[in-house]
Amino acid sequence: MVVHVMVMDARKTRRSEDLAHDLDAYAHWFVAPDPSIGHFLALTLFAECRGTARVARDTTSVFLRGAVPKEVMYDARLVVSELVGNVVNHAVPDSCRARPGGLRRIDVTFKRYPKWLFIGVTDEDSTPPLLPMGDFYSPELMTELSEAVLPDNGRGLMLAQRMASAVWWTPEQQGGKTVWCRFDLDGGDVSSQP
Repeated sequence: MVVHVMVMDARKTRRSEDLAHDLDAYAHWFVAPDPSIGHFLALTLFAECRGTARVARDTTSVFLRGAVPKEVMYDARLVVSELVGNVVNHAVPDSCRARPGGLRRIDVTFKRYPKWLFIGVTDEDSTPPLLPMGDFYSPELMTELSEAVLPDNGRGLMLAQRMASAVWWTPEQQGGKTVWCRFDLDGGDVSSQP
């Protein structure tokens, strides 16, 4: 019985640590709504923290719930998760941005206007992303093992291009880059959405 209590206490402590870790990530976001010009949110995460993509995905849901159609919210969640995952797995900070022992910073920006939703994921690596051009495969190659003909990398950006209305990137003035996605909102009225 004592062992069981100690195990339960360890689990509670671990959950508390996980929650504190997640809240630390959430503590960096803020909302500055102004209905006449749109709604904005900026979220700062760090690539080395556990659950970074999940926190970005969950924050996307919280911010967009009720503000955009559900289909757009689900697509935006997946796109943010993929773009943040790309930073976690591939971004190497520019020498001017790198700090010994420092964490790699990821900024996620949401800009919602009546007709559009813009999402930007900023990292500290100036290397341009490899935006896929859209490969076409012959039907003979597409079998039950169709993933065998997919490229080894670039799938996240390919998903983003398929789900968003537009995808592009911009260099940052102090180094790094931002990958942007635009979702069209068809008039922006979500009050009639189910």
